[in-house]
Amino acid sequence: MQNQRQNLAGRIALVTGAGRGMGGAIAIDLAHAGAHVAICDIDMPALEATRAAVEAAGVQCLALRCDVSSSSEVARLFAAIEECFGTLHILVNNAARVPNTPVDTGRRNEHYAYITTPVLRQSLGFTSTISDEEWHRYWDVNVHGLFYCTREALRLMQPQRDGRIINIASIAGMSAMSAHSPHYCATKGAVIAFTKSVAAEVAGANIFVNAMAPGGVATPEFNQYFEAAGEEKCNQFWQLVPAGRLGTMQEYASMVTYMAGDHYLVGQIISPNGGVVI
Repeated sequence: MQNQRQNLAGRIALVTGAGRGMGGAIAIDLAHAGAHVAICDIDMPALEATRAAVEAAGVQCLALRCDVSSSSEVARLFAAIEECFGTLHILVNNAARVPNTPVDTGRRNEHYAYITTPVLRQSLGFTSTISDEEWHRYWDVNVHGLFYCTREALRLMQPQRDGRIINIASIAGMSAMSAHSPHYCATKGAVIAFTKSVAAEVAGANIFVNAMAPGGVATPEFNQYFEAAGEEKCNQFWQLVPAGRLGTMQEYASMVTYMAGDHYLVGQIISPNGGVVI
């Protein structure tokens, strides 16, 4: 992995949704690999903490607020990146809306109990209770935002015939393991389909597009969920994970750093998930 990191020296990367969690970890890992890093988020205090950690790695960092669901804000973001760095070599489409409201937690608990205990088969009633607003919020960030950023990145990468795009998908887009969140599953499935389509389109220009589809990520938010869930619900969850643990943010970040370098991957969906989906 060290040889791969040396290949990123002097490269210019953008990580969206880099204020906290896996996005921040990815930005920091790319920085330690030698890349100069632009980062964006709507949470500016968290973004500033990531900026400090990136700069501590000895590279340049540009930190800007951007709501990726707005095409005009994304256009301004990329104009600032071009002005600061001159180009872009690596795009990590990480920004996403995730199901973490109390309602989402209730659905998740109900689903885990349903698939880990012998109960009467029935409809869980998730899709029929999702509002138009809730549905569109997920698509605005997870799909439209990914498209806006990819479109702007390709406008820089295509003329230079050089680029790497890594989209953060999820096992939610590959399986029914996240059936408690059909809106989230639909968007992550769209991320996977978009990845494959664009990868086939641009590979001839030495722009390699791939996706990482994580399983559970050991973020502070997930840890809070476990603390609130109680022992029985936690045990139900661990029955679903053959590895017996969540993936760490560093494990996922290292995979993205690899995918940002030299390799022969085109349109692949790499899924570190501890055996949840095999």
